[in-house]
Amino acid sequence: MDLSINKKYPSVDDLRERARKKIPKFAFEYLDGGCNEDVNLHKNTSDIRDVELLPYYLSKHTRSEMKTELFGHTYDAPFGIAPVGLQGLMWPNSPEILAKAAFEHNIPFILSTVTTTSIERASELTEGRAWFQLYHPTEDRLRDDIIQRADAAGCPVLVILCDVPTFGFRPRDIRNGLAMPPTMSVKNILQILGRPEWALKTLVHGQPNFATLKPYMPKGLDLKQLGKFMDQTFSGRLNEEKIKPIRDMWKGKLVLKGVANEADAEKAVRLGLDGIIVSNHGGRQLDAGESTIRPLVRIAKEYGDQIKVMMDSGIRSGPDIARTMASGAEFAFLGRSFMYGVAALGSQGGNHTISLLKTELQQVMEQICCENIKDFPDHLIKEI
Repeated sequence: MDLSINKKYPSVDDLRERARKKIPKFAFEYLDGGCNEDVNLHKNTSDIRDVELLPYYLSKHTRSEMKTELFGHTYDAPFGIAPVGLQGLMWPNSPEILAKAAFEHNIPFILSTVTTTSIERASELTEGRAWFQLYHPTEDRLRDDIIQRADAAGCPVLVILCDVPTFGFRPRDIRNGLAMPPTMSVKNILQILGRPEWALKTLVHGQPNFATLKPYMPKGLDLKQLGKFMDQTFSGRLNEEKIKPIRDMWKGKLVLKGVANEADAEKAVRLGLDGIIVSNHGGRQLDAGESTIRPLVRIAKEYGDQIKVMMDSGIRSGPDIARTMASGAEFAFLGRSFMYGVAALGSQGGNHTISLLKTELQQVMEQICCENIKDFPDHLIKEI
């Protein structure tokens, strides 16, 4: 076992349970929950785990290699850290903790537009390797300025998000009055008092804010004004006409995240994008939709030779990453798993979670006699 793994928490489920006990309920439920009745949240993982792999025990096997080339860079593993909003609410300074860990382990880190560290800071921590996910602004001027900042910071990959044309209906967050900052109801204050380490670290690091968006926000917004600002400033609805000027402007690699069907994948290819991330936003947007692994299989078969096909949503372990690779993905991204790690173990959470996933994935590869990541499809028994 990797010595950097905390032996008290040898699985993501262990980290999740520890996180539940360490952070206020409103923060944990924001991280942990999906939308509506959480049907797709649970289906994401359960459908991935229907995938079965075939071991070849008598095959000649020297070693299993996780290194993976993507967009001209060779990463040490075929997985990265997905963008997550409001990270500093769930654990103070968490995006910086994760960016540092990703850099040290040589895996990609994607910064969300609506998280609590700026483009510039994430780039500084990763020596220009952090990717940036753009939540599409309503005004071209703002869009262009944010993209120029990402370019100036050296971001090699710009990810544009297409699966938030409207905000998901999330009953827990409604009950908790979740906003940035959270509504300070008596219930929420009692939850904070019951989590003294979280409260103290939040006090030390300061109230979380939308760091990338801070230059565009009027000073002194109260909660209602902040919500109105976000609604007026961002429209998550993308179409081909909105993507074309981004493709023209961005000279680096351009990825579309939130693809859930072959028609949108075909448009991404036609628009000259470099990659797609098959995703349903972690089950947080459409409870009646498909799990991610199902469209991944179809899209990878039809377009995998024309564009880089990646996936997130529902992946929780090394075996899950292996199943995803065997089903046609070239790369996997995980969001909640890393946030559970940081919420559970603070500054050590990023390193622990990456090391844990690497160890699990390495074990699967050696068990089934898979020498390289690209060979995973040869071990697929049952696809979705």
